[in-house]
Amino acid sequence: MDLTGEERIAAPRDTVWAALNNPDILSKCIPGCQSLEITGDNQMAAVSKLKIGPVSATFKGTVTLSNIVPPESYTISGEGSGGIAGFAKGGADVKLTADGDHTILAYAVNAKIGGKLAMLGSRLIDSSSKKLAEKFFRKLNKAVTNQAITDDDDED
Repeated sequence: MDLTGEERIAAPRDTVWAALNNPDILSKCIPGCQSLEITGDNQMAAVSKLKIGPVSATFKGTVTLSNIVPPESYTISGEGSGGIAGFAKGGADVKLTADGDHTILAYAVNAKIGGKLAMLGSRLIDSSSKKLAEKFFRKLNKAVTNQAITDDDDED
């Protein structure tokens, strides 16, 4: 599954870059995130509870940052296991472009899934993945622009 998009954020590029590298902010923005902690240089451990179609699972995994070009771009990749629900792994290339006093955050995501999740069908997976990405970037935009993140931000 491949997904691309962009988000316009009313903040300077350096501010957006700092948020993308802050585990406290990321944990508030990642849908279903229960914990996110730094485990080493450019590495984090994550636990996230997600519901995709009829399958609900808690995923435990690792997140790694690479190809880091501050404050312009990086690649974020991860993999996690949701027990009998299956596994997910993938990555995203994130690029920040200054546009006056705003920032354009462009992303290209690729993901692979297996187990019960893979049996749900590509339309449901693609739709769910798009919603999860939109939730993350909506929350990130709010966090960077000092707006409150509410439970409404988790709605589809």
